[in-house]
Amino acid sequence: MNHVLCGLAANEALSSELVDRLIAVADDDLGAVLARRADLSHAQAVELASRGDETAVRLAYGGLLTADDIDPVAQPLVALALLDTRAGRPQWARLLVAHPDHEYREKLAACPDLPADVVENLAADQDVRVVTELALWTTPHVAAALAEHPHAEVRRGVAANEATPPPVLSALITGSGLGPARRCLVCDREQPPFSHDPECPRLDCDLRPGASCDGSHESTLHDIQLAALRNPGTPTEAVIPFVDHPSLLLRWALAARTDLPPEVCRRLAAQTHPGVRADLAENPAIGDAVIRLLAGDPDHEVRRRLAQNPLVPLDVLIRLARSTRTGATLLPRIATATPAEVEELAGSTEPSARLLVARRRDLPAAIRDALATDPDAKVVKSIAPHPGLSDSLLRGMIDRYGVQVAAMAATNPDATPALLEDLTRHEPPAQKAFREVARHRRASAGALLACLPVKRARLFAAGHPALPPTVVADLLSDGDWQVVEAAAANPSLSRAVISAMVP
Repeated sequence: MNHVLCGLAANEALSSELVDRLIAVADDDLGAVLARRADLSHAQAVELASRGDETAVRLAYGGLLTADDIDPVAQPLVALALLDTRAGRPQWARLLVAHPDHEYREKLAACPDLPADVVENLAADQDVRVVTELALWTTPHVAAALAEHPHAEVRRGVAANEATPPPVLSALITGSGLGPARRCLVCDREQPPFSHDPECPRLDCDLRPGASCDGSHESTLHDIQLAALRNPGTPTEAVIPFVDHPSLLLRWALAARTDLPPEVCRRLAAQTHPGVRADLAENPAIGDAVIRLLAGDPDHEVRRRLAQNPLVPLDVLIRLARSTRTGATLLPRIATATPAEVEELAGSTEPSARLLVARRRDLPAAIRDALATDPDAKVVKSIAPHPGLSDSLLRGMIDRYGVQVAAMAATNPDATPALLEDLTRHEPPAQKAFREVARHRRASAGALLACLPVKRARLFAAGHPALPPTVVADLLSDGDWQVVEAAAANPSLSRAVISAMVP
């Protein structure tokens, strides 16, 4: 891979003539970068597509090719990409449904809006992989028909398809009303009874770990139930009996459903496996009683996931924040807090409550500025990136808490060039701040030069348009290929240097 050319291919300052020259020498790596250019003309896209199918497929999915631009016989993968984006032609589907390679027919089966005769042929395909792929993506009518397919793997695809009619999903999950499947992937390959070793050493084996068949296709039937439980279209009354199922995986899938009645939620909250309780904790279907029960769960992940629940009461959330690491992102319940709740949280005597609301980026100016002078360093660190903070407030928090808040202050969109440059000279050095300074749109040349010796910041500084062109040119020979690509993509690179590097 030529990292200089790949970087140049992404350079916004590249002229149309130079883009043409890169297209003429493009391989798959270079083509992948060129295909993402926003200024690529249709003629350039067509020429680039001729460099290889991998690049042409990218262009097709990017909407840069039309049906007139390709030959479906010579470029079947590109034709499939256009069919997948509803930009192909029906006759292409009729051509590709007879392709001798099953992988092409599988890709076709996943395409939308196929002609009825093509769908009929795919449903009758002799390769179960093709029919299964169709089952995963097809229309309600076809999915209902495929639920009766003799192969259990196809039925698994139907169970996962969200377009499958609810009565069909009920039949699949209970087995009621459907004839028994006659085959599965296991008994297609091995004589029952057979259980696949999860640590199977055979390199050519594609059976799922733990797959088994004693003649009843038990592992695939389990997978059908699992897929149906995960399908939001499966009726509630069909999934409730699984709350006490011996299979942990099935109970676990049930915990994420948002249509569960309170009694089922309560029983799932009593499950011994913390993964089930964690999925349940994040489920907005659980009521206040279950929320308060899970708030005292001994497992940290259960409590952390409960904090992510958009319906958790504020008093519970504050209690969770005292003892649970909830992460640095804004929690859903805090994002929807009312103005009165925001004011209450910001004025709380609990640092954990103030920390939660400090993660918002739309606070009233008075609350924002008050939190910027908070006596708790964690609160100040959280509010530091908030837009609108004055230079004096940002400098004040850095003076008080130093390296604890320096990196977050450097992410503030209103940080001045002078402040960013001062951060690079902070004593003791604020190592984490260098990368944020190097990424900041207002960073000066002086600040960026100070960032270059810092490994974590060098990559971002190399691509910053404020870096002097001569320095950018020097970085084209850097020992780190990522730095080379970033420098080559830097729009401040002089046109003479760019032109000299393009073949």
